Amino acid sequence: MGNNAFNKQHAKRYDTEDRRKLANIIADKVKTVLPDKKQHSLLDYGGGTGLVTLPLAGHFDNVLLLDASQEMIHVAQDKLAQIPYHHIEARKLDLMEDDQLDVNADVILVSLVLIHVPDVKALLQKLKNRLNEGGLFLIVDFDKNERVDHPKVHNGFTREEINELLTNMGLHDIEINTFYHGKNLFVNQDASLFIATSRG
Repeated sequence: MGNNAFNKQHAKRYDTEDRRKLANIIADKVKTVLPDKKQHSLLDYGGGTGLVTLPLAGHFDNVLLLDASQEMIHVAQDKLAQIPYHHIEARKLDLMEDDQLDVNADVILVSLVLIHVPDVKALLQKLKNRLNEGGLFLIVDFDKNERVDHPKVHNGFTREEINELLTNMGLHDIEINTFYHGKNLFVNQDASLFIATSRG
């Protein structure tokens, strides 16, 4: 996300059918780990065009979608202008370059973001600092995949890596589960997704 690859044309083409399907799968899984009662606030960092964020919006009083790409945020804002949600804000922020995040949240979601981040530990720590006490910290990303070799992304993460990161940040009640396997899912390789849940 630091070297932002999502230029204007890419952002406009981002919402492909495959990406929409995968986003719905992720959103449906996230819903299963949310508390039964409506939560006050969601912070979705790296939320892009809102493909995962928007299906979750009804579970929260306030939603903040952040992304490092202004063009992706423009697409998200265009969507928000056409739907009846007034409790969602989408704005540009790259936490690796700008620490001016002025809100806390009850739930923080980082979905398919960490594979793009050079310093995963630093980003997660900055986000954890914005988590309300007792809040829910959610990560969705790819399981480690040795078949993936690409200069711009990590090839996924092991459960041990994620557990160590979350533990060292002082998070607890950590659970990590693989929930989806797909064809040509990750740099044209078959891959699986995990969800990690933890509490502040």
